[in-house]
Amino acid sequence: MSVDDLAVRQGDPDLHVVDVRWVLGEPGRGRAAYDAGHLPGAIHLDLDADFADLAAGSGRHPLPRPADFTTQLGVAGIGIASVVAIYDDVGGWVAARLWWMLDNLGHPRVSVLDGGIAAWEAAGLPLTTDVPVWPATRLDLPRTEWSGIVDRDELRATLGRVVVLDARAEPRYRGEIEPIDPLAGHIPTALNRPVAENLTSDGKFRGPVDLAAGFAALGALGALGAGSEAERRVVTSCGSGVSACHHALAMRVAGLPDPILYVGSWSDWSTAGYPVATGPDPGSPPD
Repeated sequence: MSVDDLAVRQGDPDLHVVDVRWVLGEPGRGRAAYDAGHLPGAIHLDLDADFADLAAGSGRHPLPRPADFTTQLGVAGIGIASVVAIYDDVGGWVAARLWWMLDNLGHPRVSVLDGGIAAWEAAGLPLTTDVPVWPATRLDLPRTEWSGIVDRDELRATLGRVVVLDARAEPRYRGEIEPIDPLAGHIPTALNRPVAENLTSDGKFRGPVDLAAGFAALGALGALGAGSEAERRVVTSCGSGVSACHHALAMRVAGLPDPILYVGSWSDWSTAGYPVATGPDPGSPPD
């Protein structure tokens, strides 16, 4: 959703704006930023508390049970009729996780604000410190189970036959730094496409043709042409299954088939004792 489209919708009782600003390793900083100023009518939801279940499985941000997730969002006031617009301050990669979750379960009207809060402010539009309270409702979505996801054992069995796109920054992919997970490097065969490559210099999404060309350059289109369904898909990965959703959104914008999400991502793979690749090359499938 563009800033202009969101501005026009201000005052729509169905509009539900969600601020999901969050900072790795700094709990509460996203909420503090929200409290200092946010889009009018926006509530704040937290990645750790509201759209991950930290005790549910492998990796740093496991998906919650769909029933728990929809119940929690219903309590926050988001229903099936809501027009949900999600924003952050990092180019949309946190917002894309909530977009992916709602879209995956079949919410019909969910979007990410293109350019985030920076684009809103650049347009001269106001911020507020007022905190809205939306009436609680039920969020009954068409699907009750997550789909289009893969775990580490399933992924390992298909490495070399799927295109794995790693959304992390280049130094983390190459294994030069690792700020939070136990090992540095990347999943063997994974190709690096940092989420910044989905964006223009002003932090907005590139156009569909440009995005499609970028994915094609990594073989993400050729991988869709032959083989069984399991062997011709694109898998997106990152640190903990959050910024990987940015590639899912970018591929949707580009008109490409939806990829599979490796939810555990590097935070899961790096704890499994599985082979690790380092350097700029993808590496070979493990034996």
